[in-house]
Amino acid sequence: MFEKFAQLPADPILGLMAAFRTDTNPHKVDLGVGVYKDPTGNTPVLSAVKLAEQVCLDEETTKAYIGPAGDAGFNDAMTTVVFGAEALATQDDRIRTVQTPGGCGALRMAGELIKRALPNATMWVSDPTWAYHTPLFEGAGLTLKTYPYFDAQNGTVRFDDMMECLNQVKAGDVVLFHGCCHNPTGVDLSNAQWDEVVQLATKSEFLPFVDLAYQGFGDGLNEDAYGVRALAAQVPEMIVAVSCSKNFGLYRERTGAVMLVSPSSESANAALSQQLNIIRGNYSMPPAHGAAIVRIILADPKLREDWQTELKLMRDRIRDLRVLFADKMQQRGVERDFSFITRQKGMFSFLGISEQQVERLRTEYSIYIAPPSRINIAGINDANVDYLADAIASVL
Repeated sequence: MFEKFAQLPADPILGLMAAFRTDTNPHKVDLGVGVYKDPTGNTPVLSAVKLAEQVCLDEETTKAYIGPAGDAGFNDAMTTVVFGAEALATQDDRIRTVQTPGGCGALRMAGELIKRALPNATMWVSDPTWAYHTPLFEGAGLTLKTYPYFDAQNGTVRFDDMMECLNQVKAGDVVLFHGCCHNPTGVDLSNAQWDEVVQLATKSEFLPFVDLAYQGFGDGLNEDAYGVRALAAQVPEMIVAVSCSKNFGLYRERTGAVMLVSPSSESANAALSQQLNIIRGNYSMPPAHGAAIVRIILADPKLREDWQTELKLMRDRIRDLRVLFADKMQQRGVERDFSFITRQKGMFSFLGISEQQVERLRTEYSIYIAPPSRINIAGINDANVDYLADAIASVL
C-alpha cells in the first residue's frame, strides 16, 4: 500500500518552522508561526497556568476517562466566558458545550455535525480566511464558497460587498465568521457592522458559525465576544468554536470547545447527542489536562484575576508593537503607508507585499513570513524591529 503514495510537499507553516530552525543567520526573524511570543522571543507559560497545574496535580486522584463531552466544569465555565452570565440562551438552557482537542477539533467536529444535519449545505467563509479552515471543513465533506471581506488596498473590511454577497445566501447554508482578531488580516467587524450581520442572519435564516480563537486578544474578553453575544440574542441556532491556545497559552495541551445554540432545551439535547456520537467515532474522548487547568483558573477568583492581568499584558504588548512597527516603517520613508496595521487587532496582519518580496525577505534576510505576506506581530521585538524595517524597506 505505502509504495503507492507520492511524497506531499511540506505544510507551508510547518515548513517555515523547519527552515527557521536550521537557518544559521544570527539575525533571523520568525514572523510565520501563529504563537504568542514575549520580548525575548519565548512563548511563555502563564503564571496562572503554572499555579493551576500544581493544584491539578495535587487534587488529581485518577487517570480514568472523562467521557466524550470532556470536563463538565470547563464546559460550563467557558460557556459563561463566551456568552456571558446573563445570556438569554443560557437562561433558557439552549446551549450545549463539549470539550474538544483544540480549536481545530472544535471546527472539525462541528463541520461533521453540519454535514450530518445539512448534507447539501454550502459553507461560506471570508476571503481570505485562516488557511486550515479549508482542509478542516472540506475534510468533513462540506462544500465551501467565499464571501468578500478584505480590502487589501486600504486594510479594511469590504463590508458593503460582503453584505451584498451574504444577502444572496440561502436559508440552510452556513456562514463562518471570525469572532475577533481576524486571521490572517487582523481586520475585524465593528459593533455596528455586527448588528447589521445579526439582522441579515435573522432575515435570511442562514446558520451563523463563529470561530472565536482569540477572545481577549483584541479589545478585551467581553468586547471581543460582542458578535457572538449579539447573534445569540437574536438567532435561534448557531455554532461557536473556541480555542484556549492563545488566551491561556495552552498551545500544546490542545484545549478547545464547540458550543451549540439550539431553539429549545429539547433540541439542544438532541444536537448534543449527535455531536457526542460523532466525537465517539473520531477520537472518543478529549485529553483532560488543559481543560482542568482552565477550569481551575476560572473557578478561583485570584487565579482568574491573575490570568486576566496576564492576558491584558499580552494584548497591550501586541497593540504597542503595531504602533512601533508602523512608526519604524514611516521613518524609513517608504512609499507604502503602513499605518493600517495600527488599526487592526490580534496577532496577525497582511503586509500587502508580493510573493517575490516575501521570498526575498527569507532568502536575503532570513525573515520568515507566511504566504501571502501574513505576519505574526508578536514575533516583533525591540531587538529585531529595526532589522525587519530595514529589510522590508529594501525589498519595497
